[in-house]
Amino acid sequence: MEFLQSFHRNCLKILMEMGHGDELVIADGNFPAVSIAQRLVRSDGNMVPELLEAVLRFFPLDPYVEAAGGAHAGRSGRYVQTGHLGHLQEIIQKFPNKNSAIENVERFAFYERAKKAFAVVATSETSPLCKHILKKGVVIEG
Repeated sequence: MEFLQSFHRNCLKILMEMGHGDELVIADGNFPAVSIAQRLVRSDGNMVPELLEAVLRFFPLDPYVEAAGGAHAGRSGRYVQTGHLGHLQEIIQKFPNKNSAIENVERFAFYERAKKAFAVVATSETSPLCKHILKKGVVIEG
């Protein structure tokens, strides 16, 4: 897969360093990633849906929380389910045994969580409201 070839070592290193309960933000190109991130991973040229699918191939989601995924809900507090932006849950469900529950996270609450996240991945996504949080689960052998 061409995407995985361009998915650089720095991002894989960060995913390996994350522990149970740490959060990863995958955001569109409009997100203020540089000013918010504790650890910034640039993934220029990649779009959020493809990045989510690549990460979820080996990234365990936390099964011990109500929602292991979070979606930026925008100003109104309601996540806009339009186009490929509304498919986070659909992408998660492609992978068996993943906690596919998603919570809507209000705009400013999303920014506050992003500031505390282990890392932020900045993409070239141009679609608005294409920002997601994934909570890492436990890596289990098998």
